[in-house]
Amino acid sequence: MRALIVDDDFYCRSYLQEILHPYAYCDIAVNGDEAIFAFRRAWSENKPYDLICLDLVMPEIDGHKALREIRAIEKEMGLAKDKQVKIIITTVLDNSKETHDAFFLGGATSFLVKPIDENMLLAELRKLGIIEASPQTT
Repeated sequence: MRALIVDDDFYCRSYLQEILHPYAYCDIAVNGDEAIFAFRRAWSENKPYDLICLDLVMPEIDGHKALREIRAIEKEMGLAKDKQVKIIITTVLDNSKETHDAFFLGGATSFLVKPIDENMLLAELRKLGIIEASPQTT
């Protein structure tokens, strides 16, 4: 699996990478602009991401704008919804407007509130069909 972790906070990026490392090759982006660039590059190299963990509040291009741009790129490519990258919003913002905007306006797959709980993240990945079991049991 290939994953892109997008967060301007070093600790959050490192923690997500530590959790995902047994399951995925992880790339890092520190803002939405880098995320969009990495997403395009991955497709141009024929190595698209299976998962993007995306913070909403970041400098330059925020997570909402990056999310909309990534979904627009997928639409331009003619990707069916089931072929789109799974995007899990990871943010400290826990309110209905942010959730509504990310899901209904941006097309996020899922939403987790920081601090991210490892078990909740892994459960979400299983629910989305991205991973099957813990690496110790496979």
